[in-house]
Amino acid sequence: MPEYLNFNCSKTIDCKQGAVRAVRYNVDGTYCMSCGSDKKVKLWNPASGLLLKTYGGHADEVTDAAGSCDSSYIVSSSLDKSIIYWDVSTGTPVRRLRSHAGGVRCVCFNEDSSIAISGGRDNAVMCWDIRTRRLDPVQVMKEAKDCITAVLTNEHKIYAASLDGCVRHYDIRVGEMTCDKVGEPITYLAQTQDEQCLVAGCQDSTVRLIDCETGGLLNEYKGHQADDYHIECGILQSDAHIVAGSSDGYAFVWDLVEAKVLQRIRISDNGGVVHSLATHPKRQELLFARRRDMYVFTTDLQIEEEQL
Repeated sequence: MPEYLNFNCSKTIDCKQGAVRAVRYNVDGTYCMSCGSDKKVKLWNPASGLLLKTYGGHADEVTDAAGSCDSSYIVSSSLDKSIIYWDVSTGTPVRRLRSHAGGVRCVCFNEDSSIAISGGRDNAVMCWDIRTRRLDPVQVMKEAKDCITAVLTNEHKIYAASLDGCVRHYDIRVGEMTCDKVGEPITYLAQTQDEQCLVAGCQDSTVRLIDCETGGLLNEYKGHQADDYHIECGILQSDAHIVAGSSDGYAFVWDLVEAKVLQRIRISDNGGVVHSLATHPKRQELLFARRRDMYVFTTDLQIEEEQL
C-alpha cells in the first residue's frame, strides 16, 4: 500500500538573484544554496528564510553548487567555463579551476571532499584535487558525445549523465567504464541512499529507475511535463518516493515501487517551470526552484514531529 504523503509549502524565498538555476542542500540539510543567473551563489537558512552569505566571483550564470562534507567549503560551476572552490565563512574564492572548453553544467564532491568532479558542455567529466594547489584536473573523461548534465559519486564510482542518452559508470578501483544506454537525453541523475539504484530524469517526460549493477530499467514514472527543459528529479530520504519538477508549475511525487502519483504539488498558481529541486538528506523536506523564487515544502508528519 503506497504511503500517503502531503507536502505543503512552509517557506517561499525570493532569492533576488535573477532566475534561480539550481537549489541544493548542504550535507546535513541545515543550510541550502541557490545558484543564480546573476553570477552569484547564496547561502540560506531554509527554516527561517534568512540569507547568510553571498558568494560573488563567477563571470556568468552559476549552474550548480555543492557543499563539502564538513560544510566549510562550497564548490560551484558556471557557464564562464570555471569552477570556484569557496571558503564558506569568509565568502572568498580559495581556488578558481579552468580547463573546460565550454560552460560547466554540474559539479559534486567525492565522499571526503578531497576531489571535485565537474561535467560540462564540452562533453567532458573532470576530476580536480582541490586540497593541493594543482590547477589542472587530475583526470579527464571524454567518452560522452553530448553535454554532461549531472555527475554523482560514491566511494568507488563516478556516474555521469549526458544528453547523448547514456549514463556512464567510471569504476575508480579498476579503471573501467560501463555505459548504460537509456536512449533518451538525460537531464538529471540522483542516487538512492542504499546506492543500489539511479534515478534518471529524461527529456521525454519520463523519470527512469535504473539498477546500478546491471544497468537494467526497474521502473518508469510519468505524469509531469519536461518539454525541452532540463527538469531535475530526486529521491526522498526514505528511498520510498521519487520526486520531479514539471514545466507547468507543478511537482510530482511517486511511489517508488508502484510508480503511482502520490501527490501533484502545486508550486505556483501562475505557472512557470519548476526545474530544480533538492531532497533533504535526513527528513521529508523538499526545495524547489521556479523563476526567481525558492520554495521549502514539508509534510504534515514532519511538522508534527518537530512540535513533539
